[in-house]
Amino acid sequence: MSLDTPTSGCLHTPVLRERGQREVFCGLTGIIWLHRKMQDAFFLVVGSRTCAHLLQSAAGVMIFAEPRFGTAILEEKDLAGLADAHVELEREVERLLSRRPDIRQLFLVGSCPSEVIKLDLSRTAERLNGRHGPSVRVYNYSGSGIETTFTQGEDACLAAMVPGLEETTDANLLVVGALPDVVEDQCLSLLTQMGLRNVAFLPSRRAADAPRVGSNTRFVLTQPFLADTAHALERRGASRIAAPFPFGEEGTTDWLRAVAKTHGVTLETFEAVTAAPRARARKAVAAHAETLRDKTLFMFPDSQLEIPLARFLARECGMVPVEVGTPYLHRGLMEPELALLPQTVLSEGQDVDLQLDRHASLNPDLTVCGLGLANPLEAAGHATKWAIELVFTPVHFYEQAGDLAGLFSRPLRRRALLQGAAE
Repeated sequence: MSLDTPTSGCLHTPVLRERGQREVFCGLTGIIWLHRKMQDAFFLVVGSRTCAHLLQSAAGVMIFAEPRFGTAILEEKDLAGLADAHVELEREVERLLSRRPDIRQLFLVGSCPSEVIKLDLSRTAERLNGRHGPSVRVYNYSGSGIETTFTQGEDACLAAMVPGLEETTDANLLVVGALPDVVEDQCLSLLTQMGLRNVAFLPSRRAADAPRVGSNTRFVLTQPFLADTAHALERRGASRIAAPFPFGEEGTTDWLRAVAKTHGVTLETFEAVTAAPRARARKAVAAHAETLRDKTLFMFPDSQLEIPLARFLARECGMVPVEVGTPYLHRGLMEPELALLPQTVLSEGQDVDLQLDRHASLNPDLTVCGLGLANPLEAAGHATKWAIELVFTPVHFYEQAGDLAGLFSRPLRRRALLQGAAE
């Protein structure tokens, strides 16, 4: 094949669709990074004590801290229909708002128990908005593990916010996806240096800074699991900028280039803004690529980050993906990524026993998976990476590219050290 022959990566690769037993984390866990991002929001989970224990353990909340999330516990009488759970919930909300006057956004989050007994949280949110608006905006969404994987909790949350965003006729850019503040600041700095002025983020740090949206809004996703949010914005008239996701030097550059192209940024300006951070990113990634190069990679479905990360690890770190699994494959969002991803096995959904069989036969050098699979695979002698860390850790854009590569090189270095010690 000649060097100038165009390739389409995995665009036309057949997808192995599996519908069996799944090993996924609950969608309520999205609250852990959302409540840190949205500084005047409170997330009230309508669920059981199990939901409360999950959030407390996942967040590591100190007993003397006052977090911005909690659980309205459904007791036996609620589940048995002996009490009006809607009335009980509204009473709890009133107590919460009277005690926490700093709350400006309140999210009623459905869970497995509230879904099973068919609590109508949308009607409750509507009544509470009538009572407390506009000082407090009340939303509802489902984070139930019955319906969502753990990253879909963020998608459901942001999608619930979109209908309430104020209308605008101004041309603006909306960057969509919860980013750590330091990463958001870096993103805004790059866009500002390229000459973009009317830039907003969803979610915003405070309710007063919530973005406006209209037919002249262009939006670009930073996370690959925001399909519902993208559709909600398109229903408001906004247009999506198609781009790979900003993981690594290449993904960040392509993401910024797509934004720059739609806003008429000149090539000279683009190169002047990105040259130095691109060089830093390449240098930082290279330090870890020595460990990762030619190592085989197997990714179990977990976070919907799998395809962009496999692209980064293959193209920038020299890894060889042998199977890339994802909970859901949204081709509309993934097309730019699939075009770059080298040929490999793609799987959507999960039948965990079949995937474990394939994993055992392939015996990859590194396995990316959820918490439920990591320990037994480690015990069986495999190097693993917890997928959930990739959501909690700052990994987007140029300055985090080396840290992202390091998340994958460390398990291999650790295993090499352990094997050396055993010998």
